[in-house]
Amino acid sequence: MIERNIVLVGFMGVGKTTVGRLLAQKLYRDFIDIDAEIEHAQGMSIPNLFRKHGEPFFREIEKEHVLQASASRMKVISLGGGAFTQKAIRDYCLQHCLVIFLDIRFDSWKERIHMLTGNRPILKGKSVEELEELYTSRQQAYALNHSQMTTDSLTADEIASYLKESLITAYELEK
Repeated sequence: MIERNIVLVGFMGVGKTTVGRLLAQKLYRDFIDIDAEIEHAQGMSIPNLFRKHGEPFFREIEKEHVLQASASRMKVISLGGGAFTQKAIRDYCLQHCLVIFLDIRFDSWKERIHMLTGNRPILKGKSVEELEELYTSRQQAYALNHSQMTTDSLTADEIASYLKESLITAYELEK
């Protein structure tokens, strides 16, 4: 278990990238942000990829990057909000990685929406009701995990520190 990658899943804007970076530092692991890897490899932003090639193209590229990153060891990997809804990604990560669901209540998430709308193509032109429907529809996929943490009232550092301590305890119990 100690060599498994740690994969952070959850709705967009929950803090997977921020928490992932901090957790990786605390555990002395490399950090991989799948969206950043895709942007680097494709030479354009996620919104531009969506505009130019469409969501199906993006999801296929996303799957390739997740499966490649997940095949390594001792990493902390942050997935985009929709990645874990893909069965191939979900099945592989659940079998080969430690999947942690960073959960947030929709009411808490709504308070962050102003920070997200500019760079999240999936949010463009959506009403609050449509966003809540998207949030709810993804919960079923996120519910398939090895561990879950509700993050509403915690800072990124508090979340990362708690996860580190929990993982260390779990590793020690496994011995």
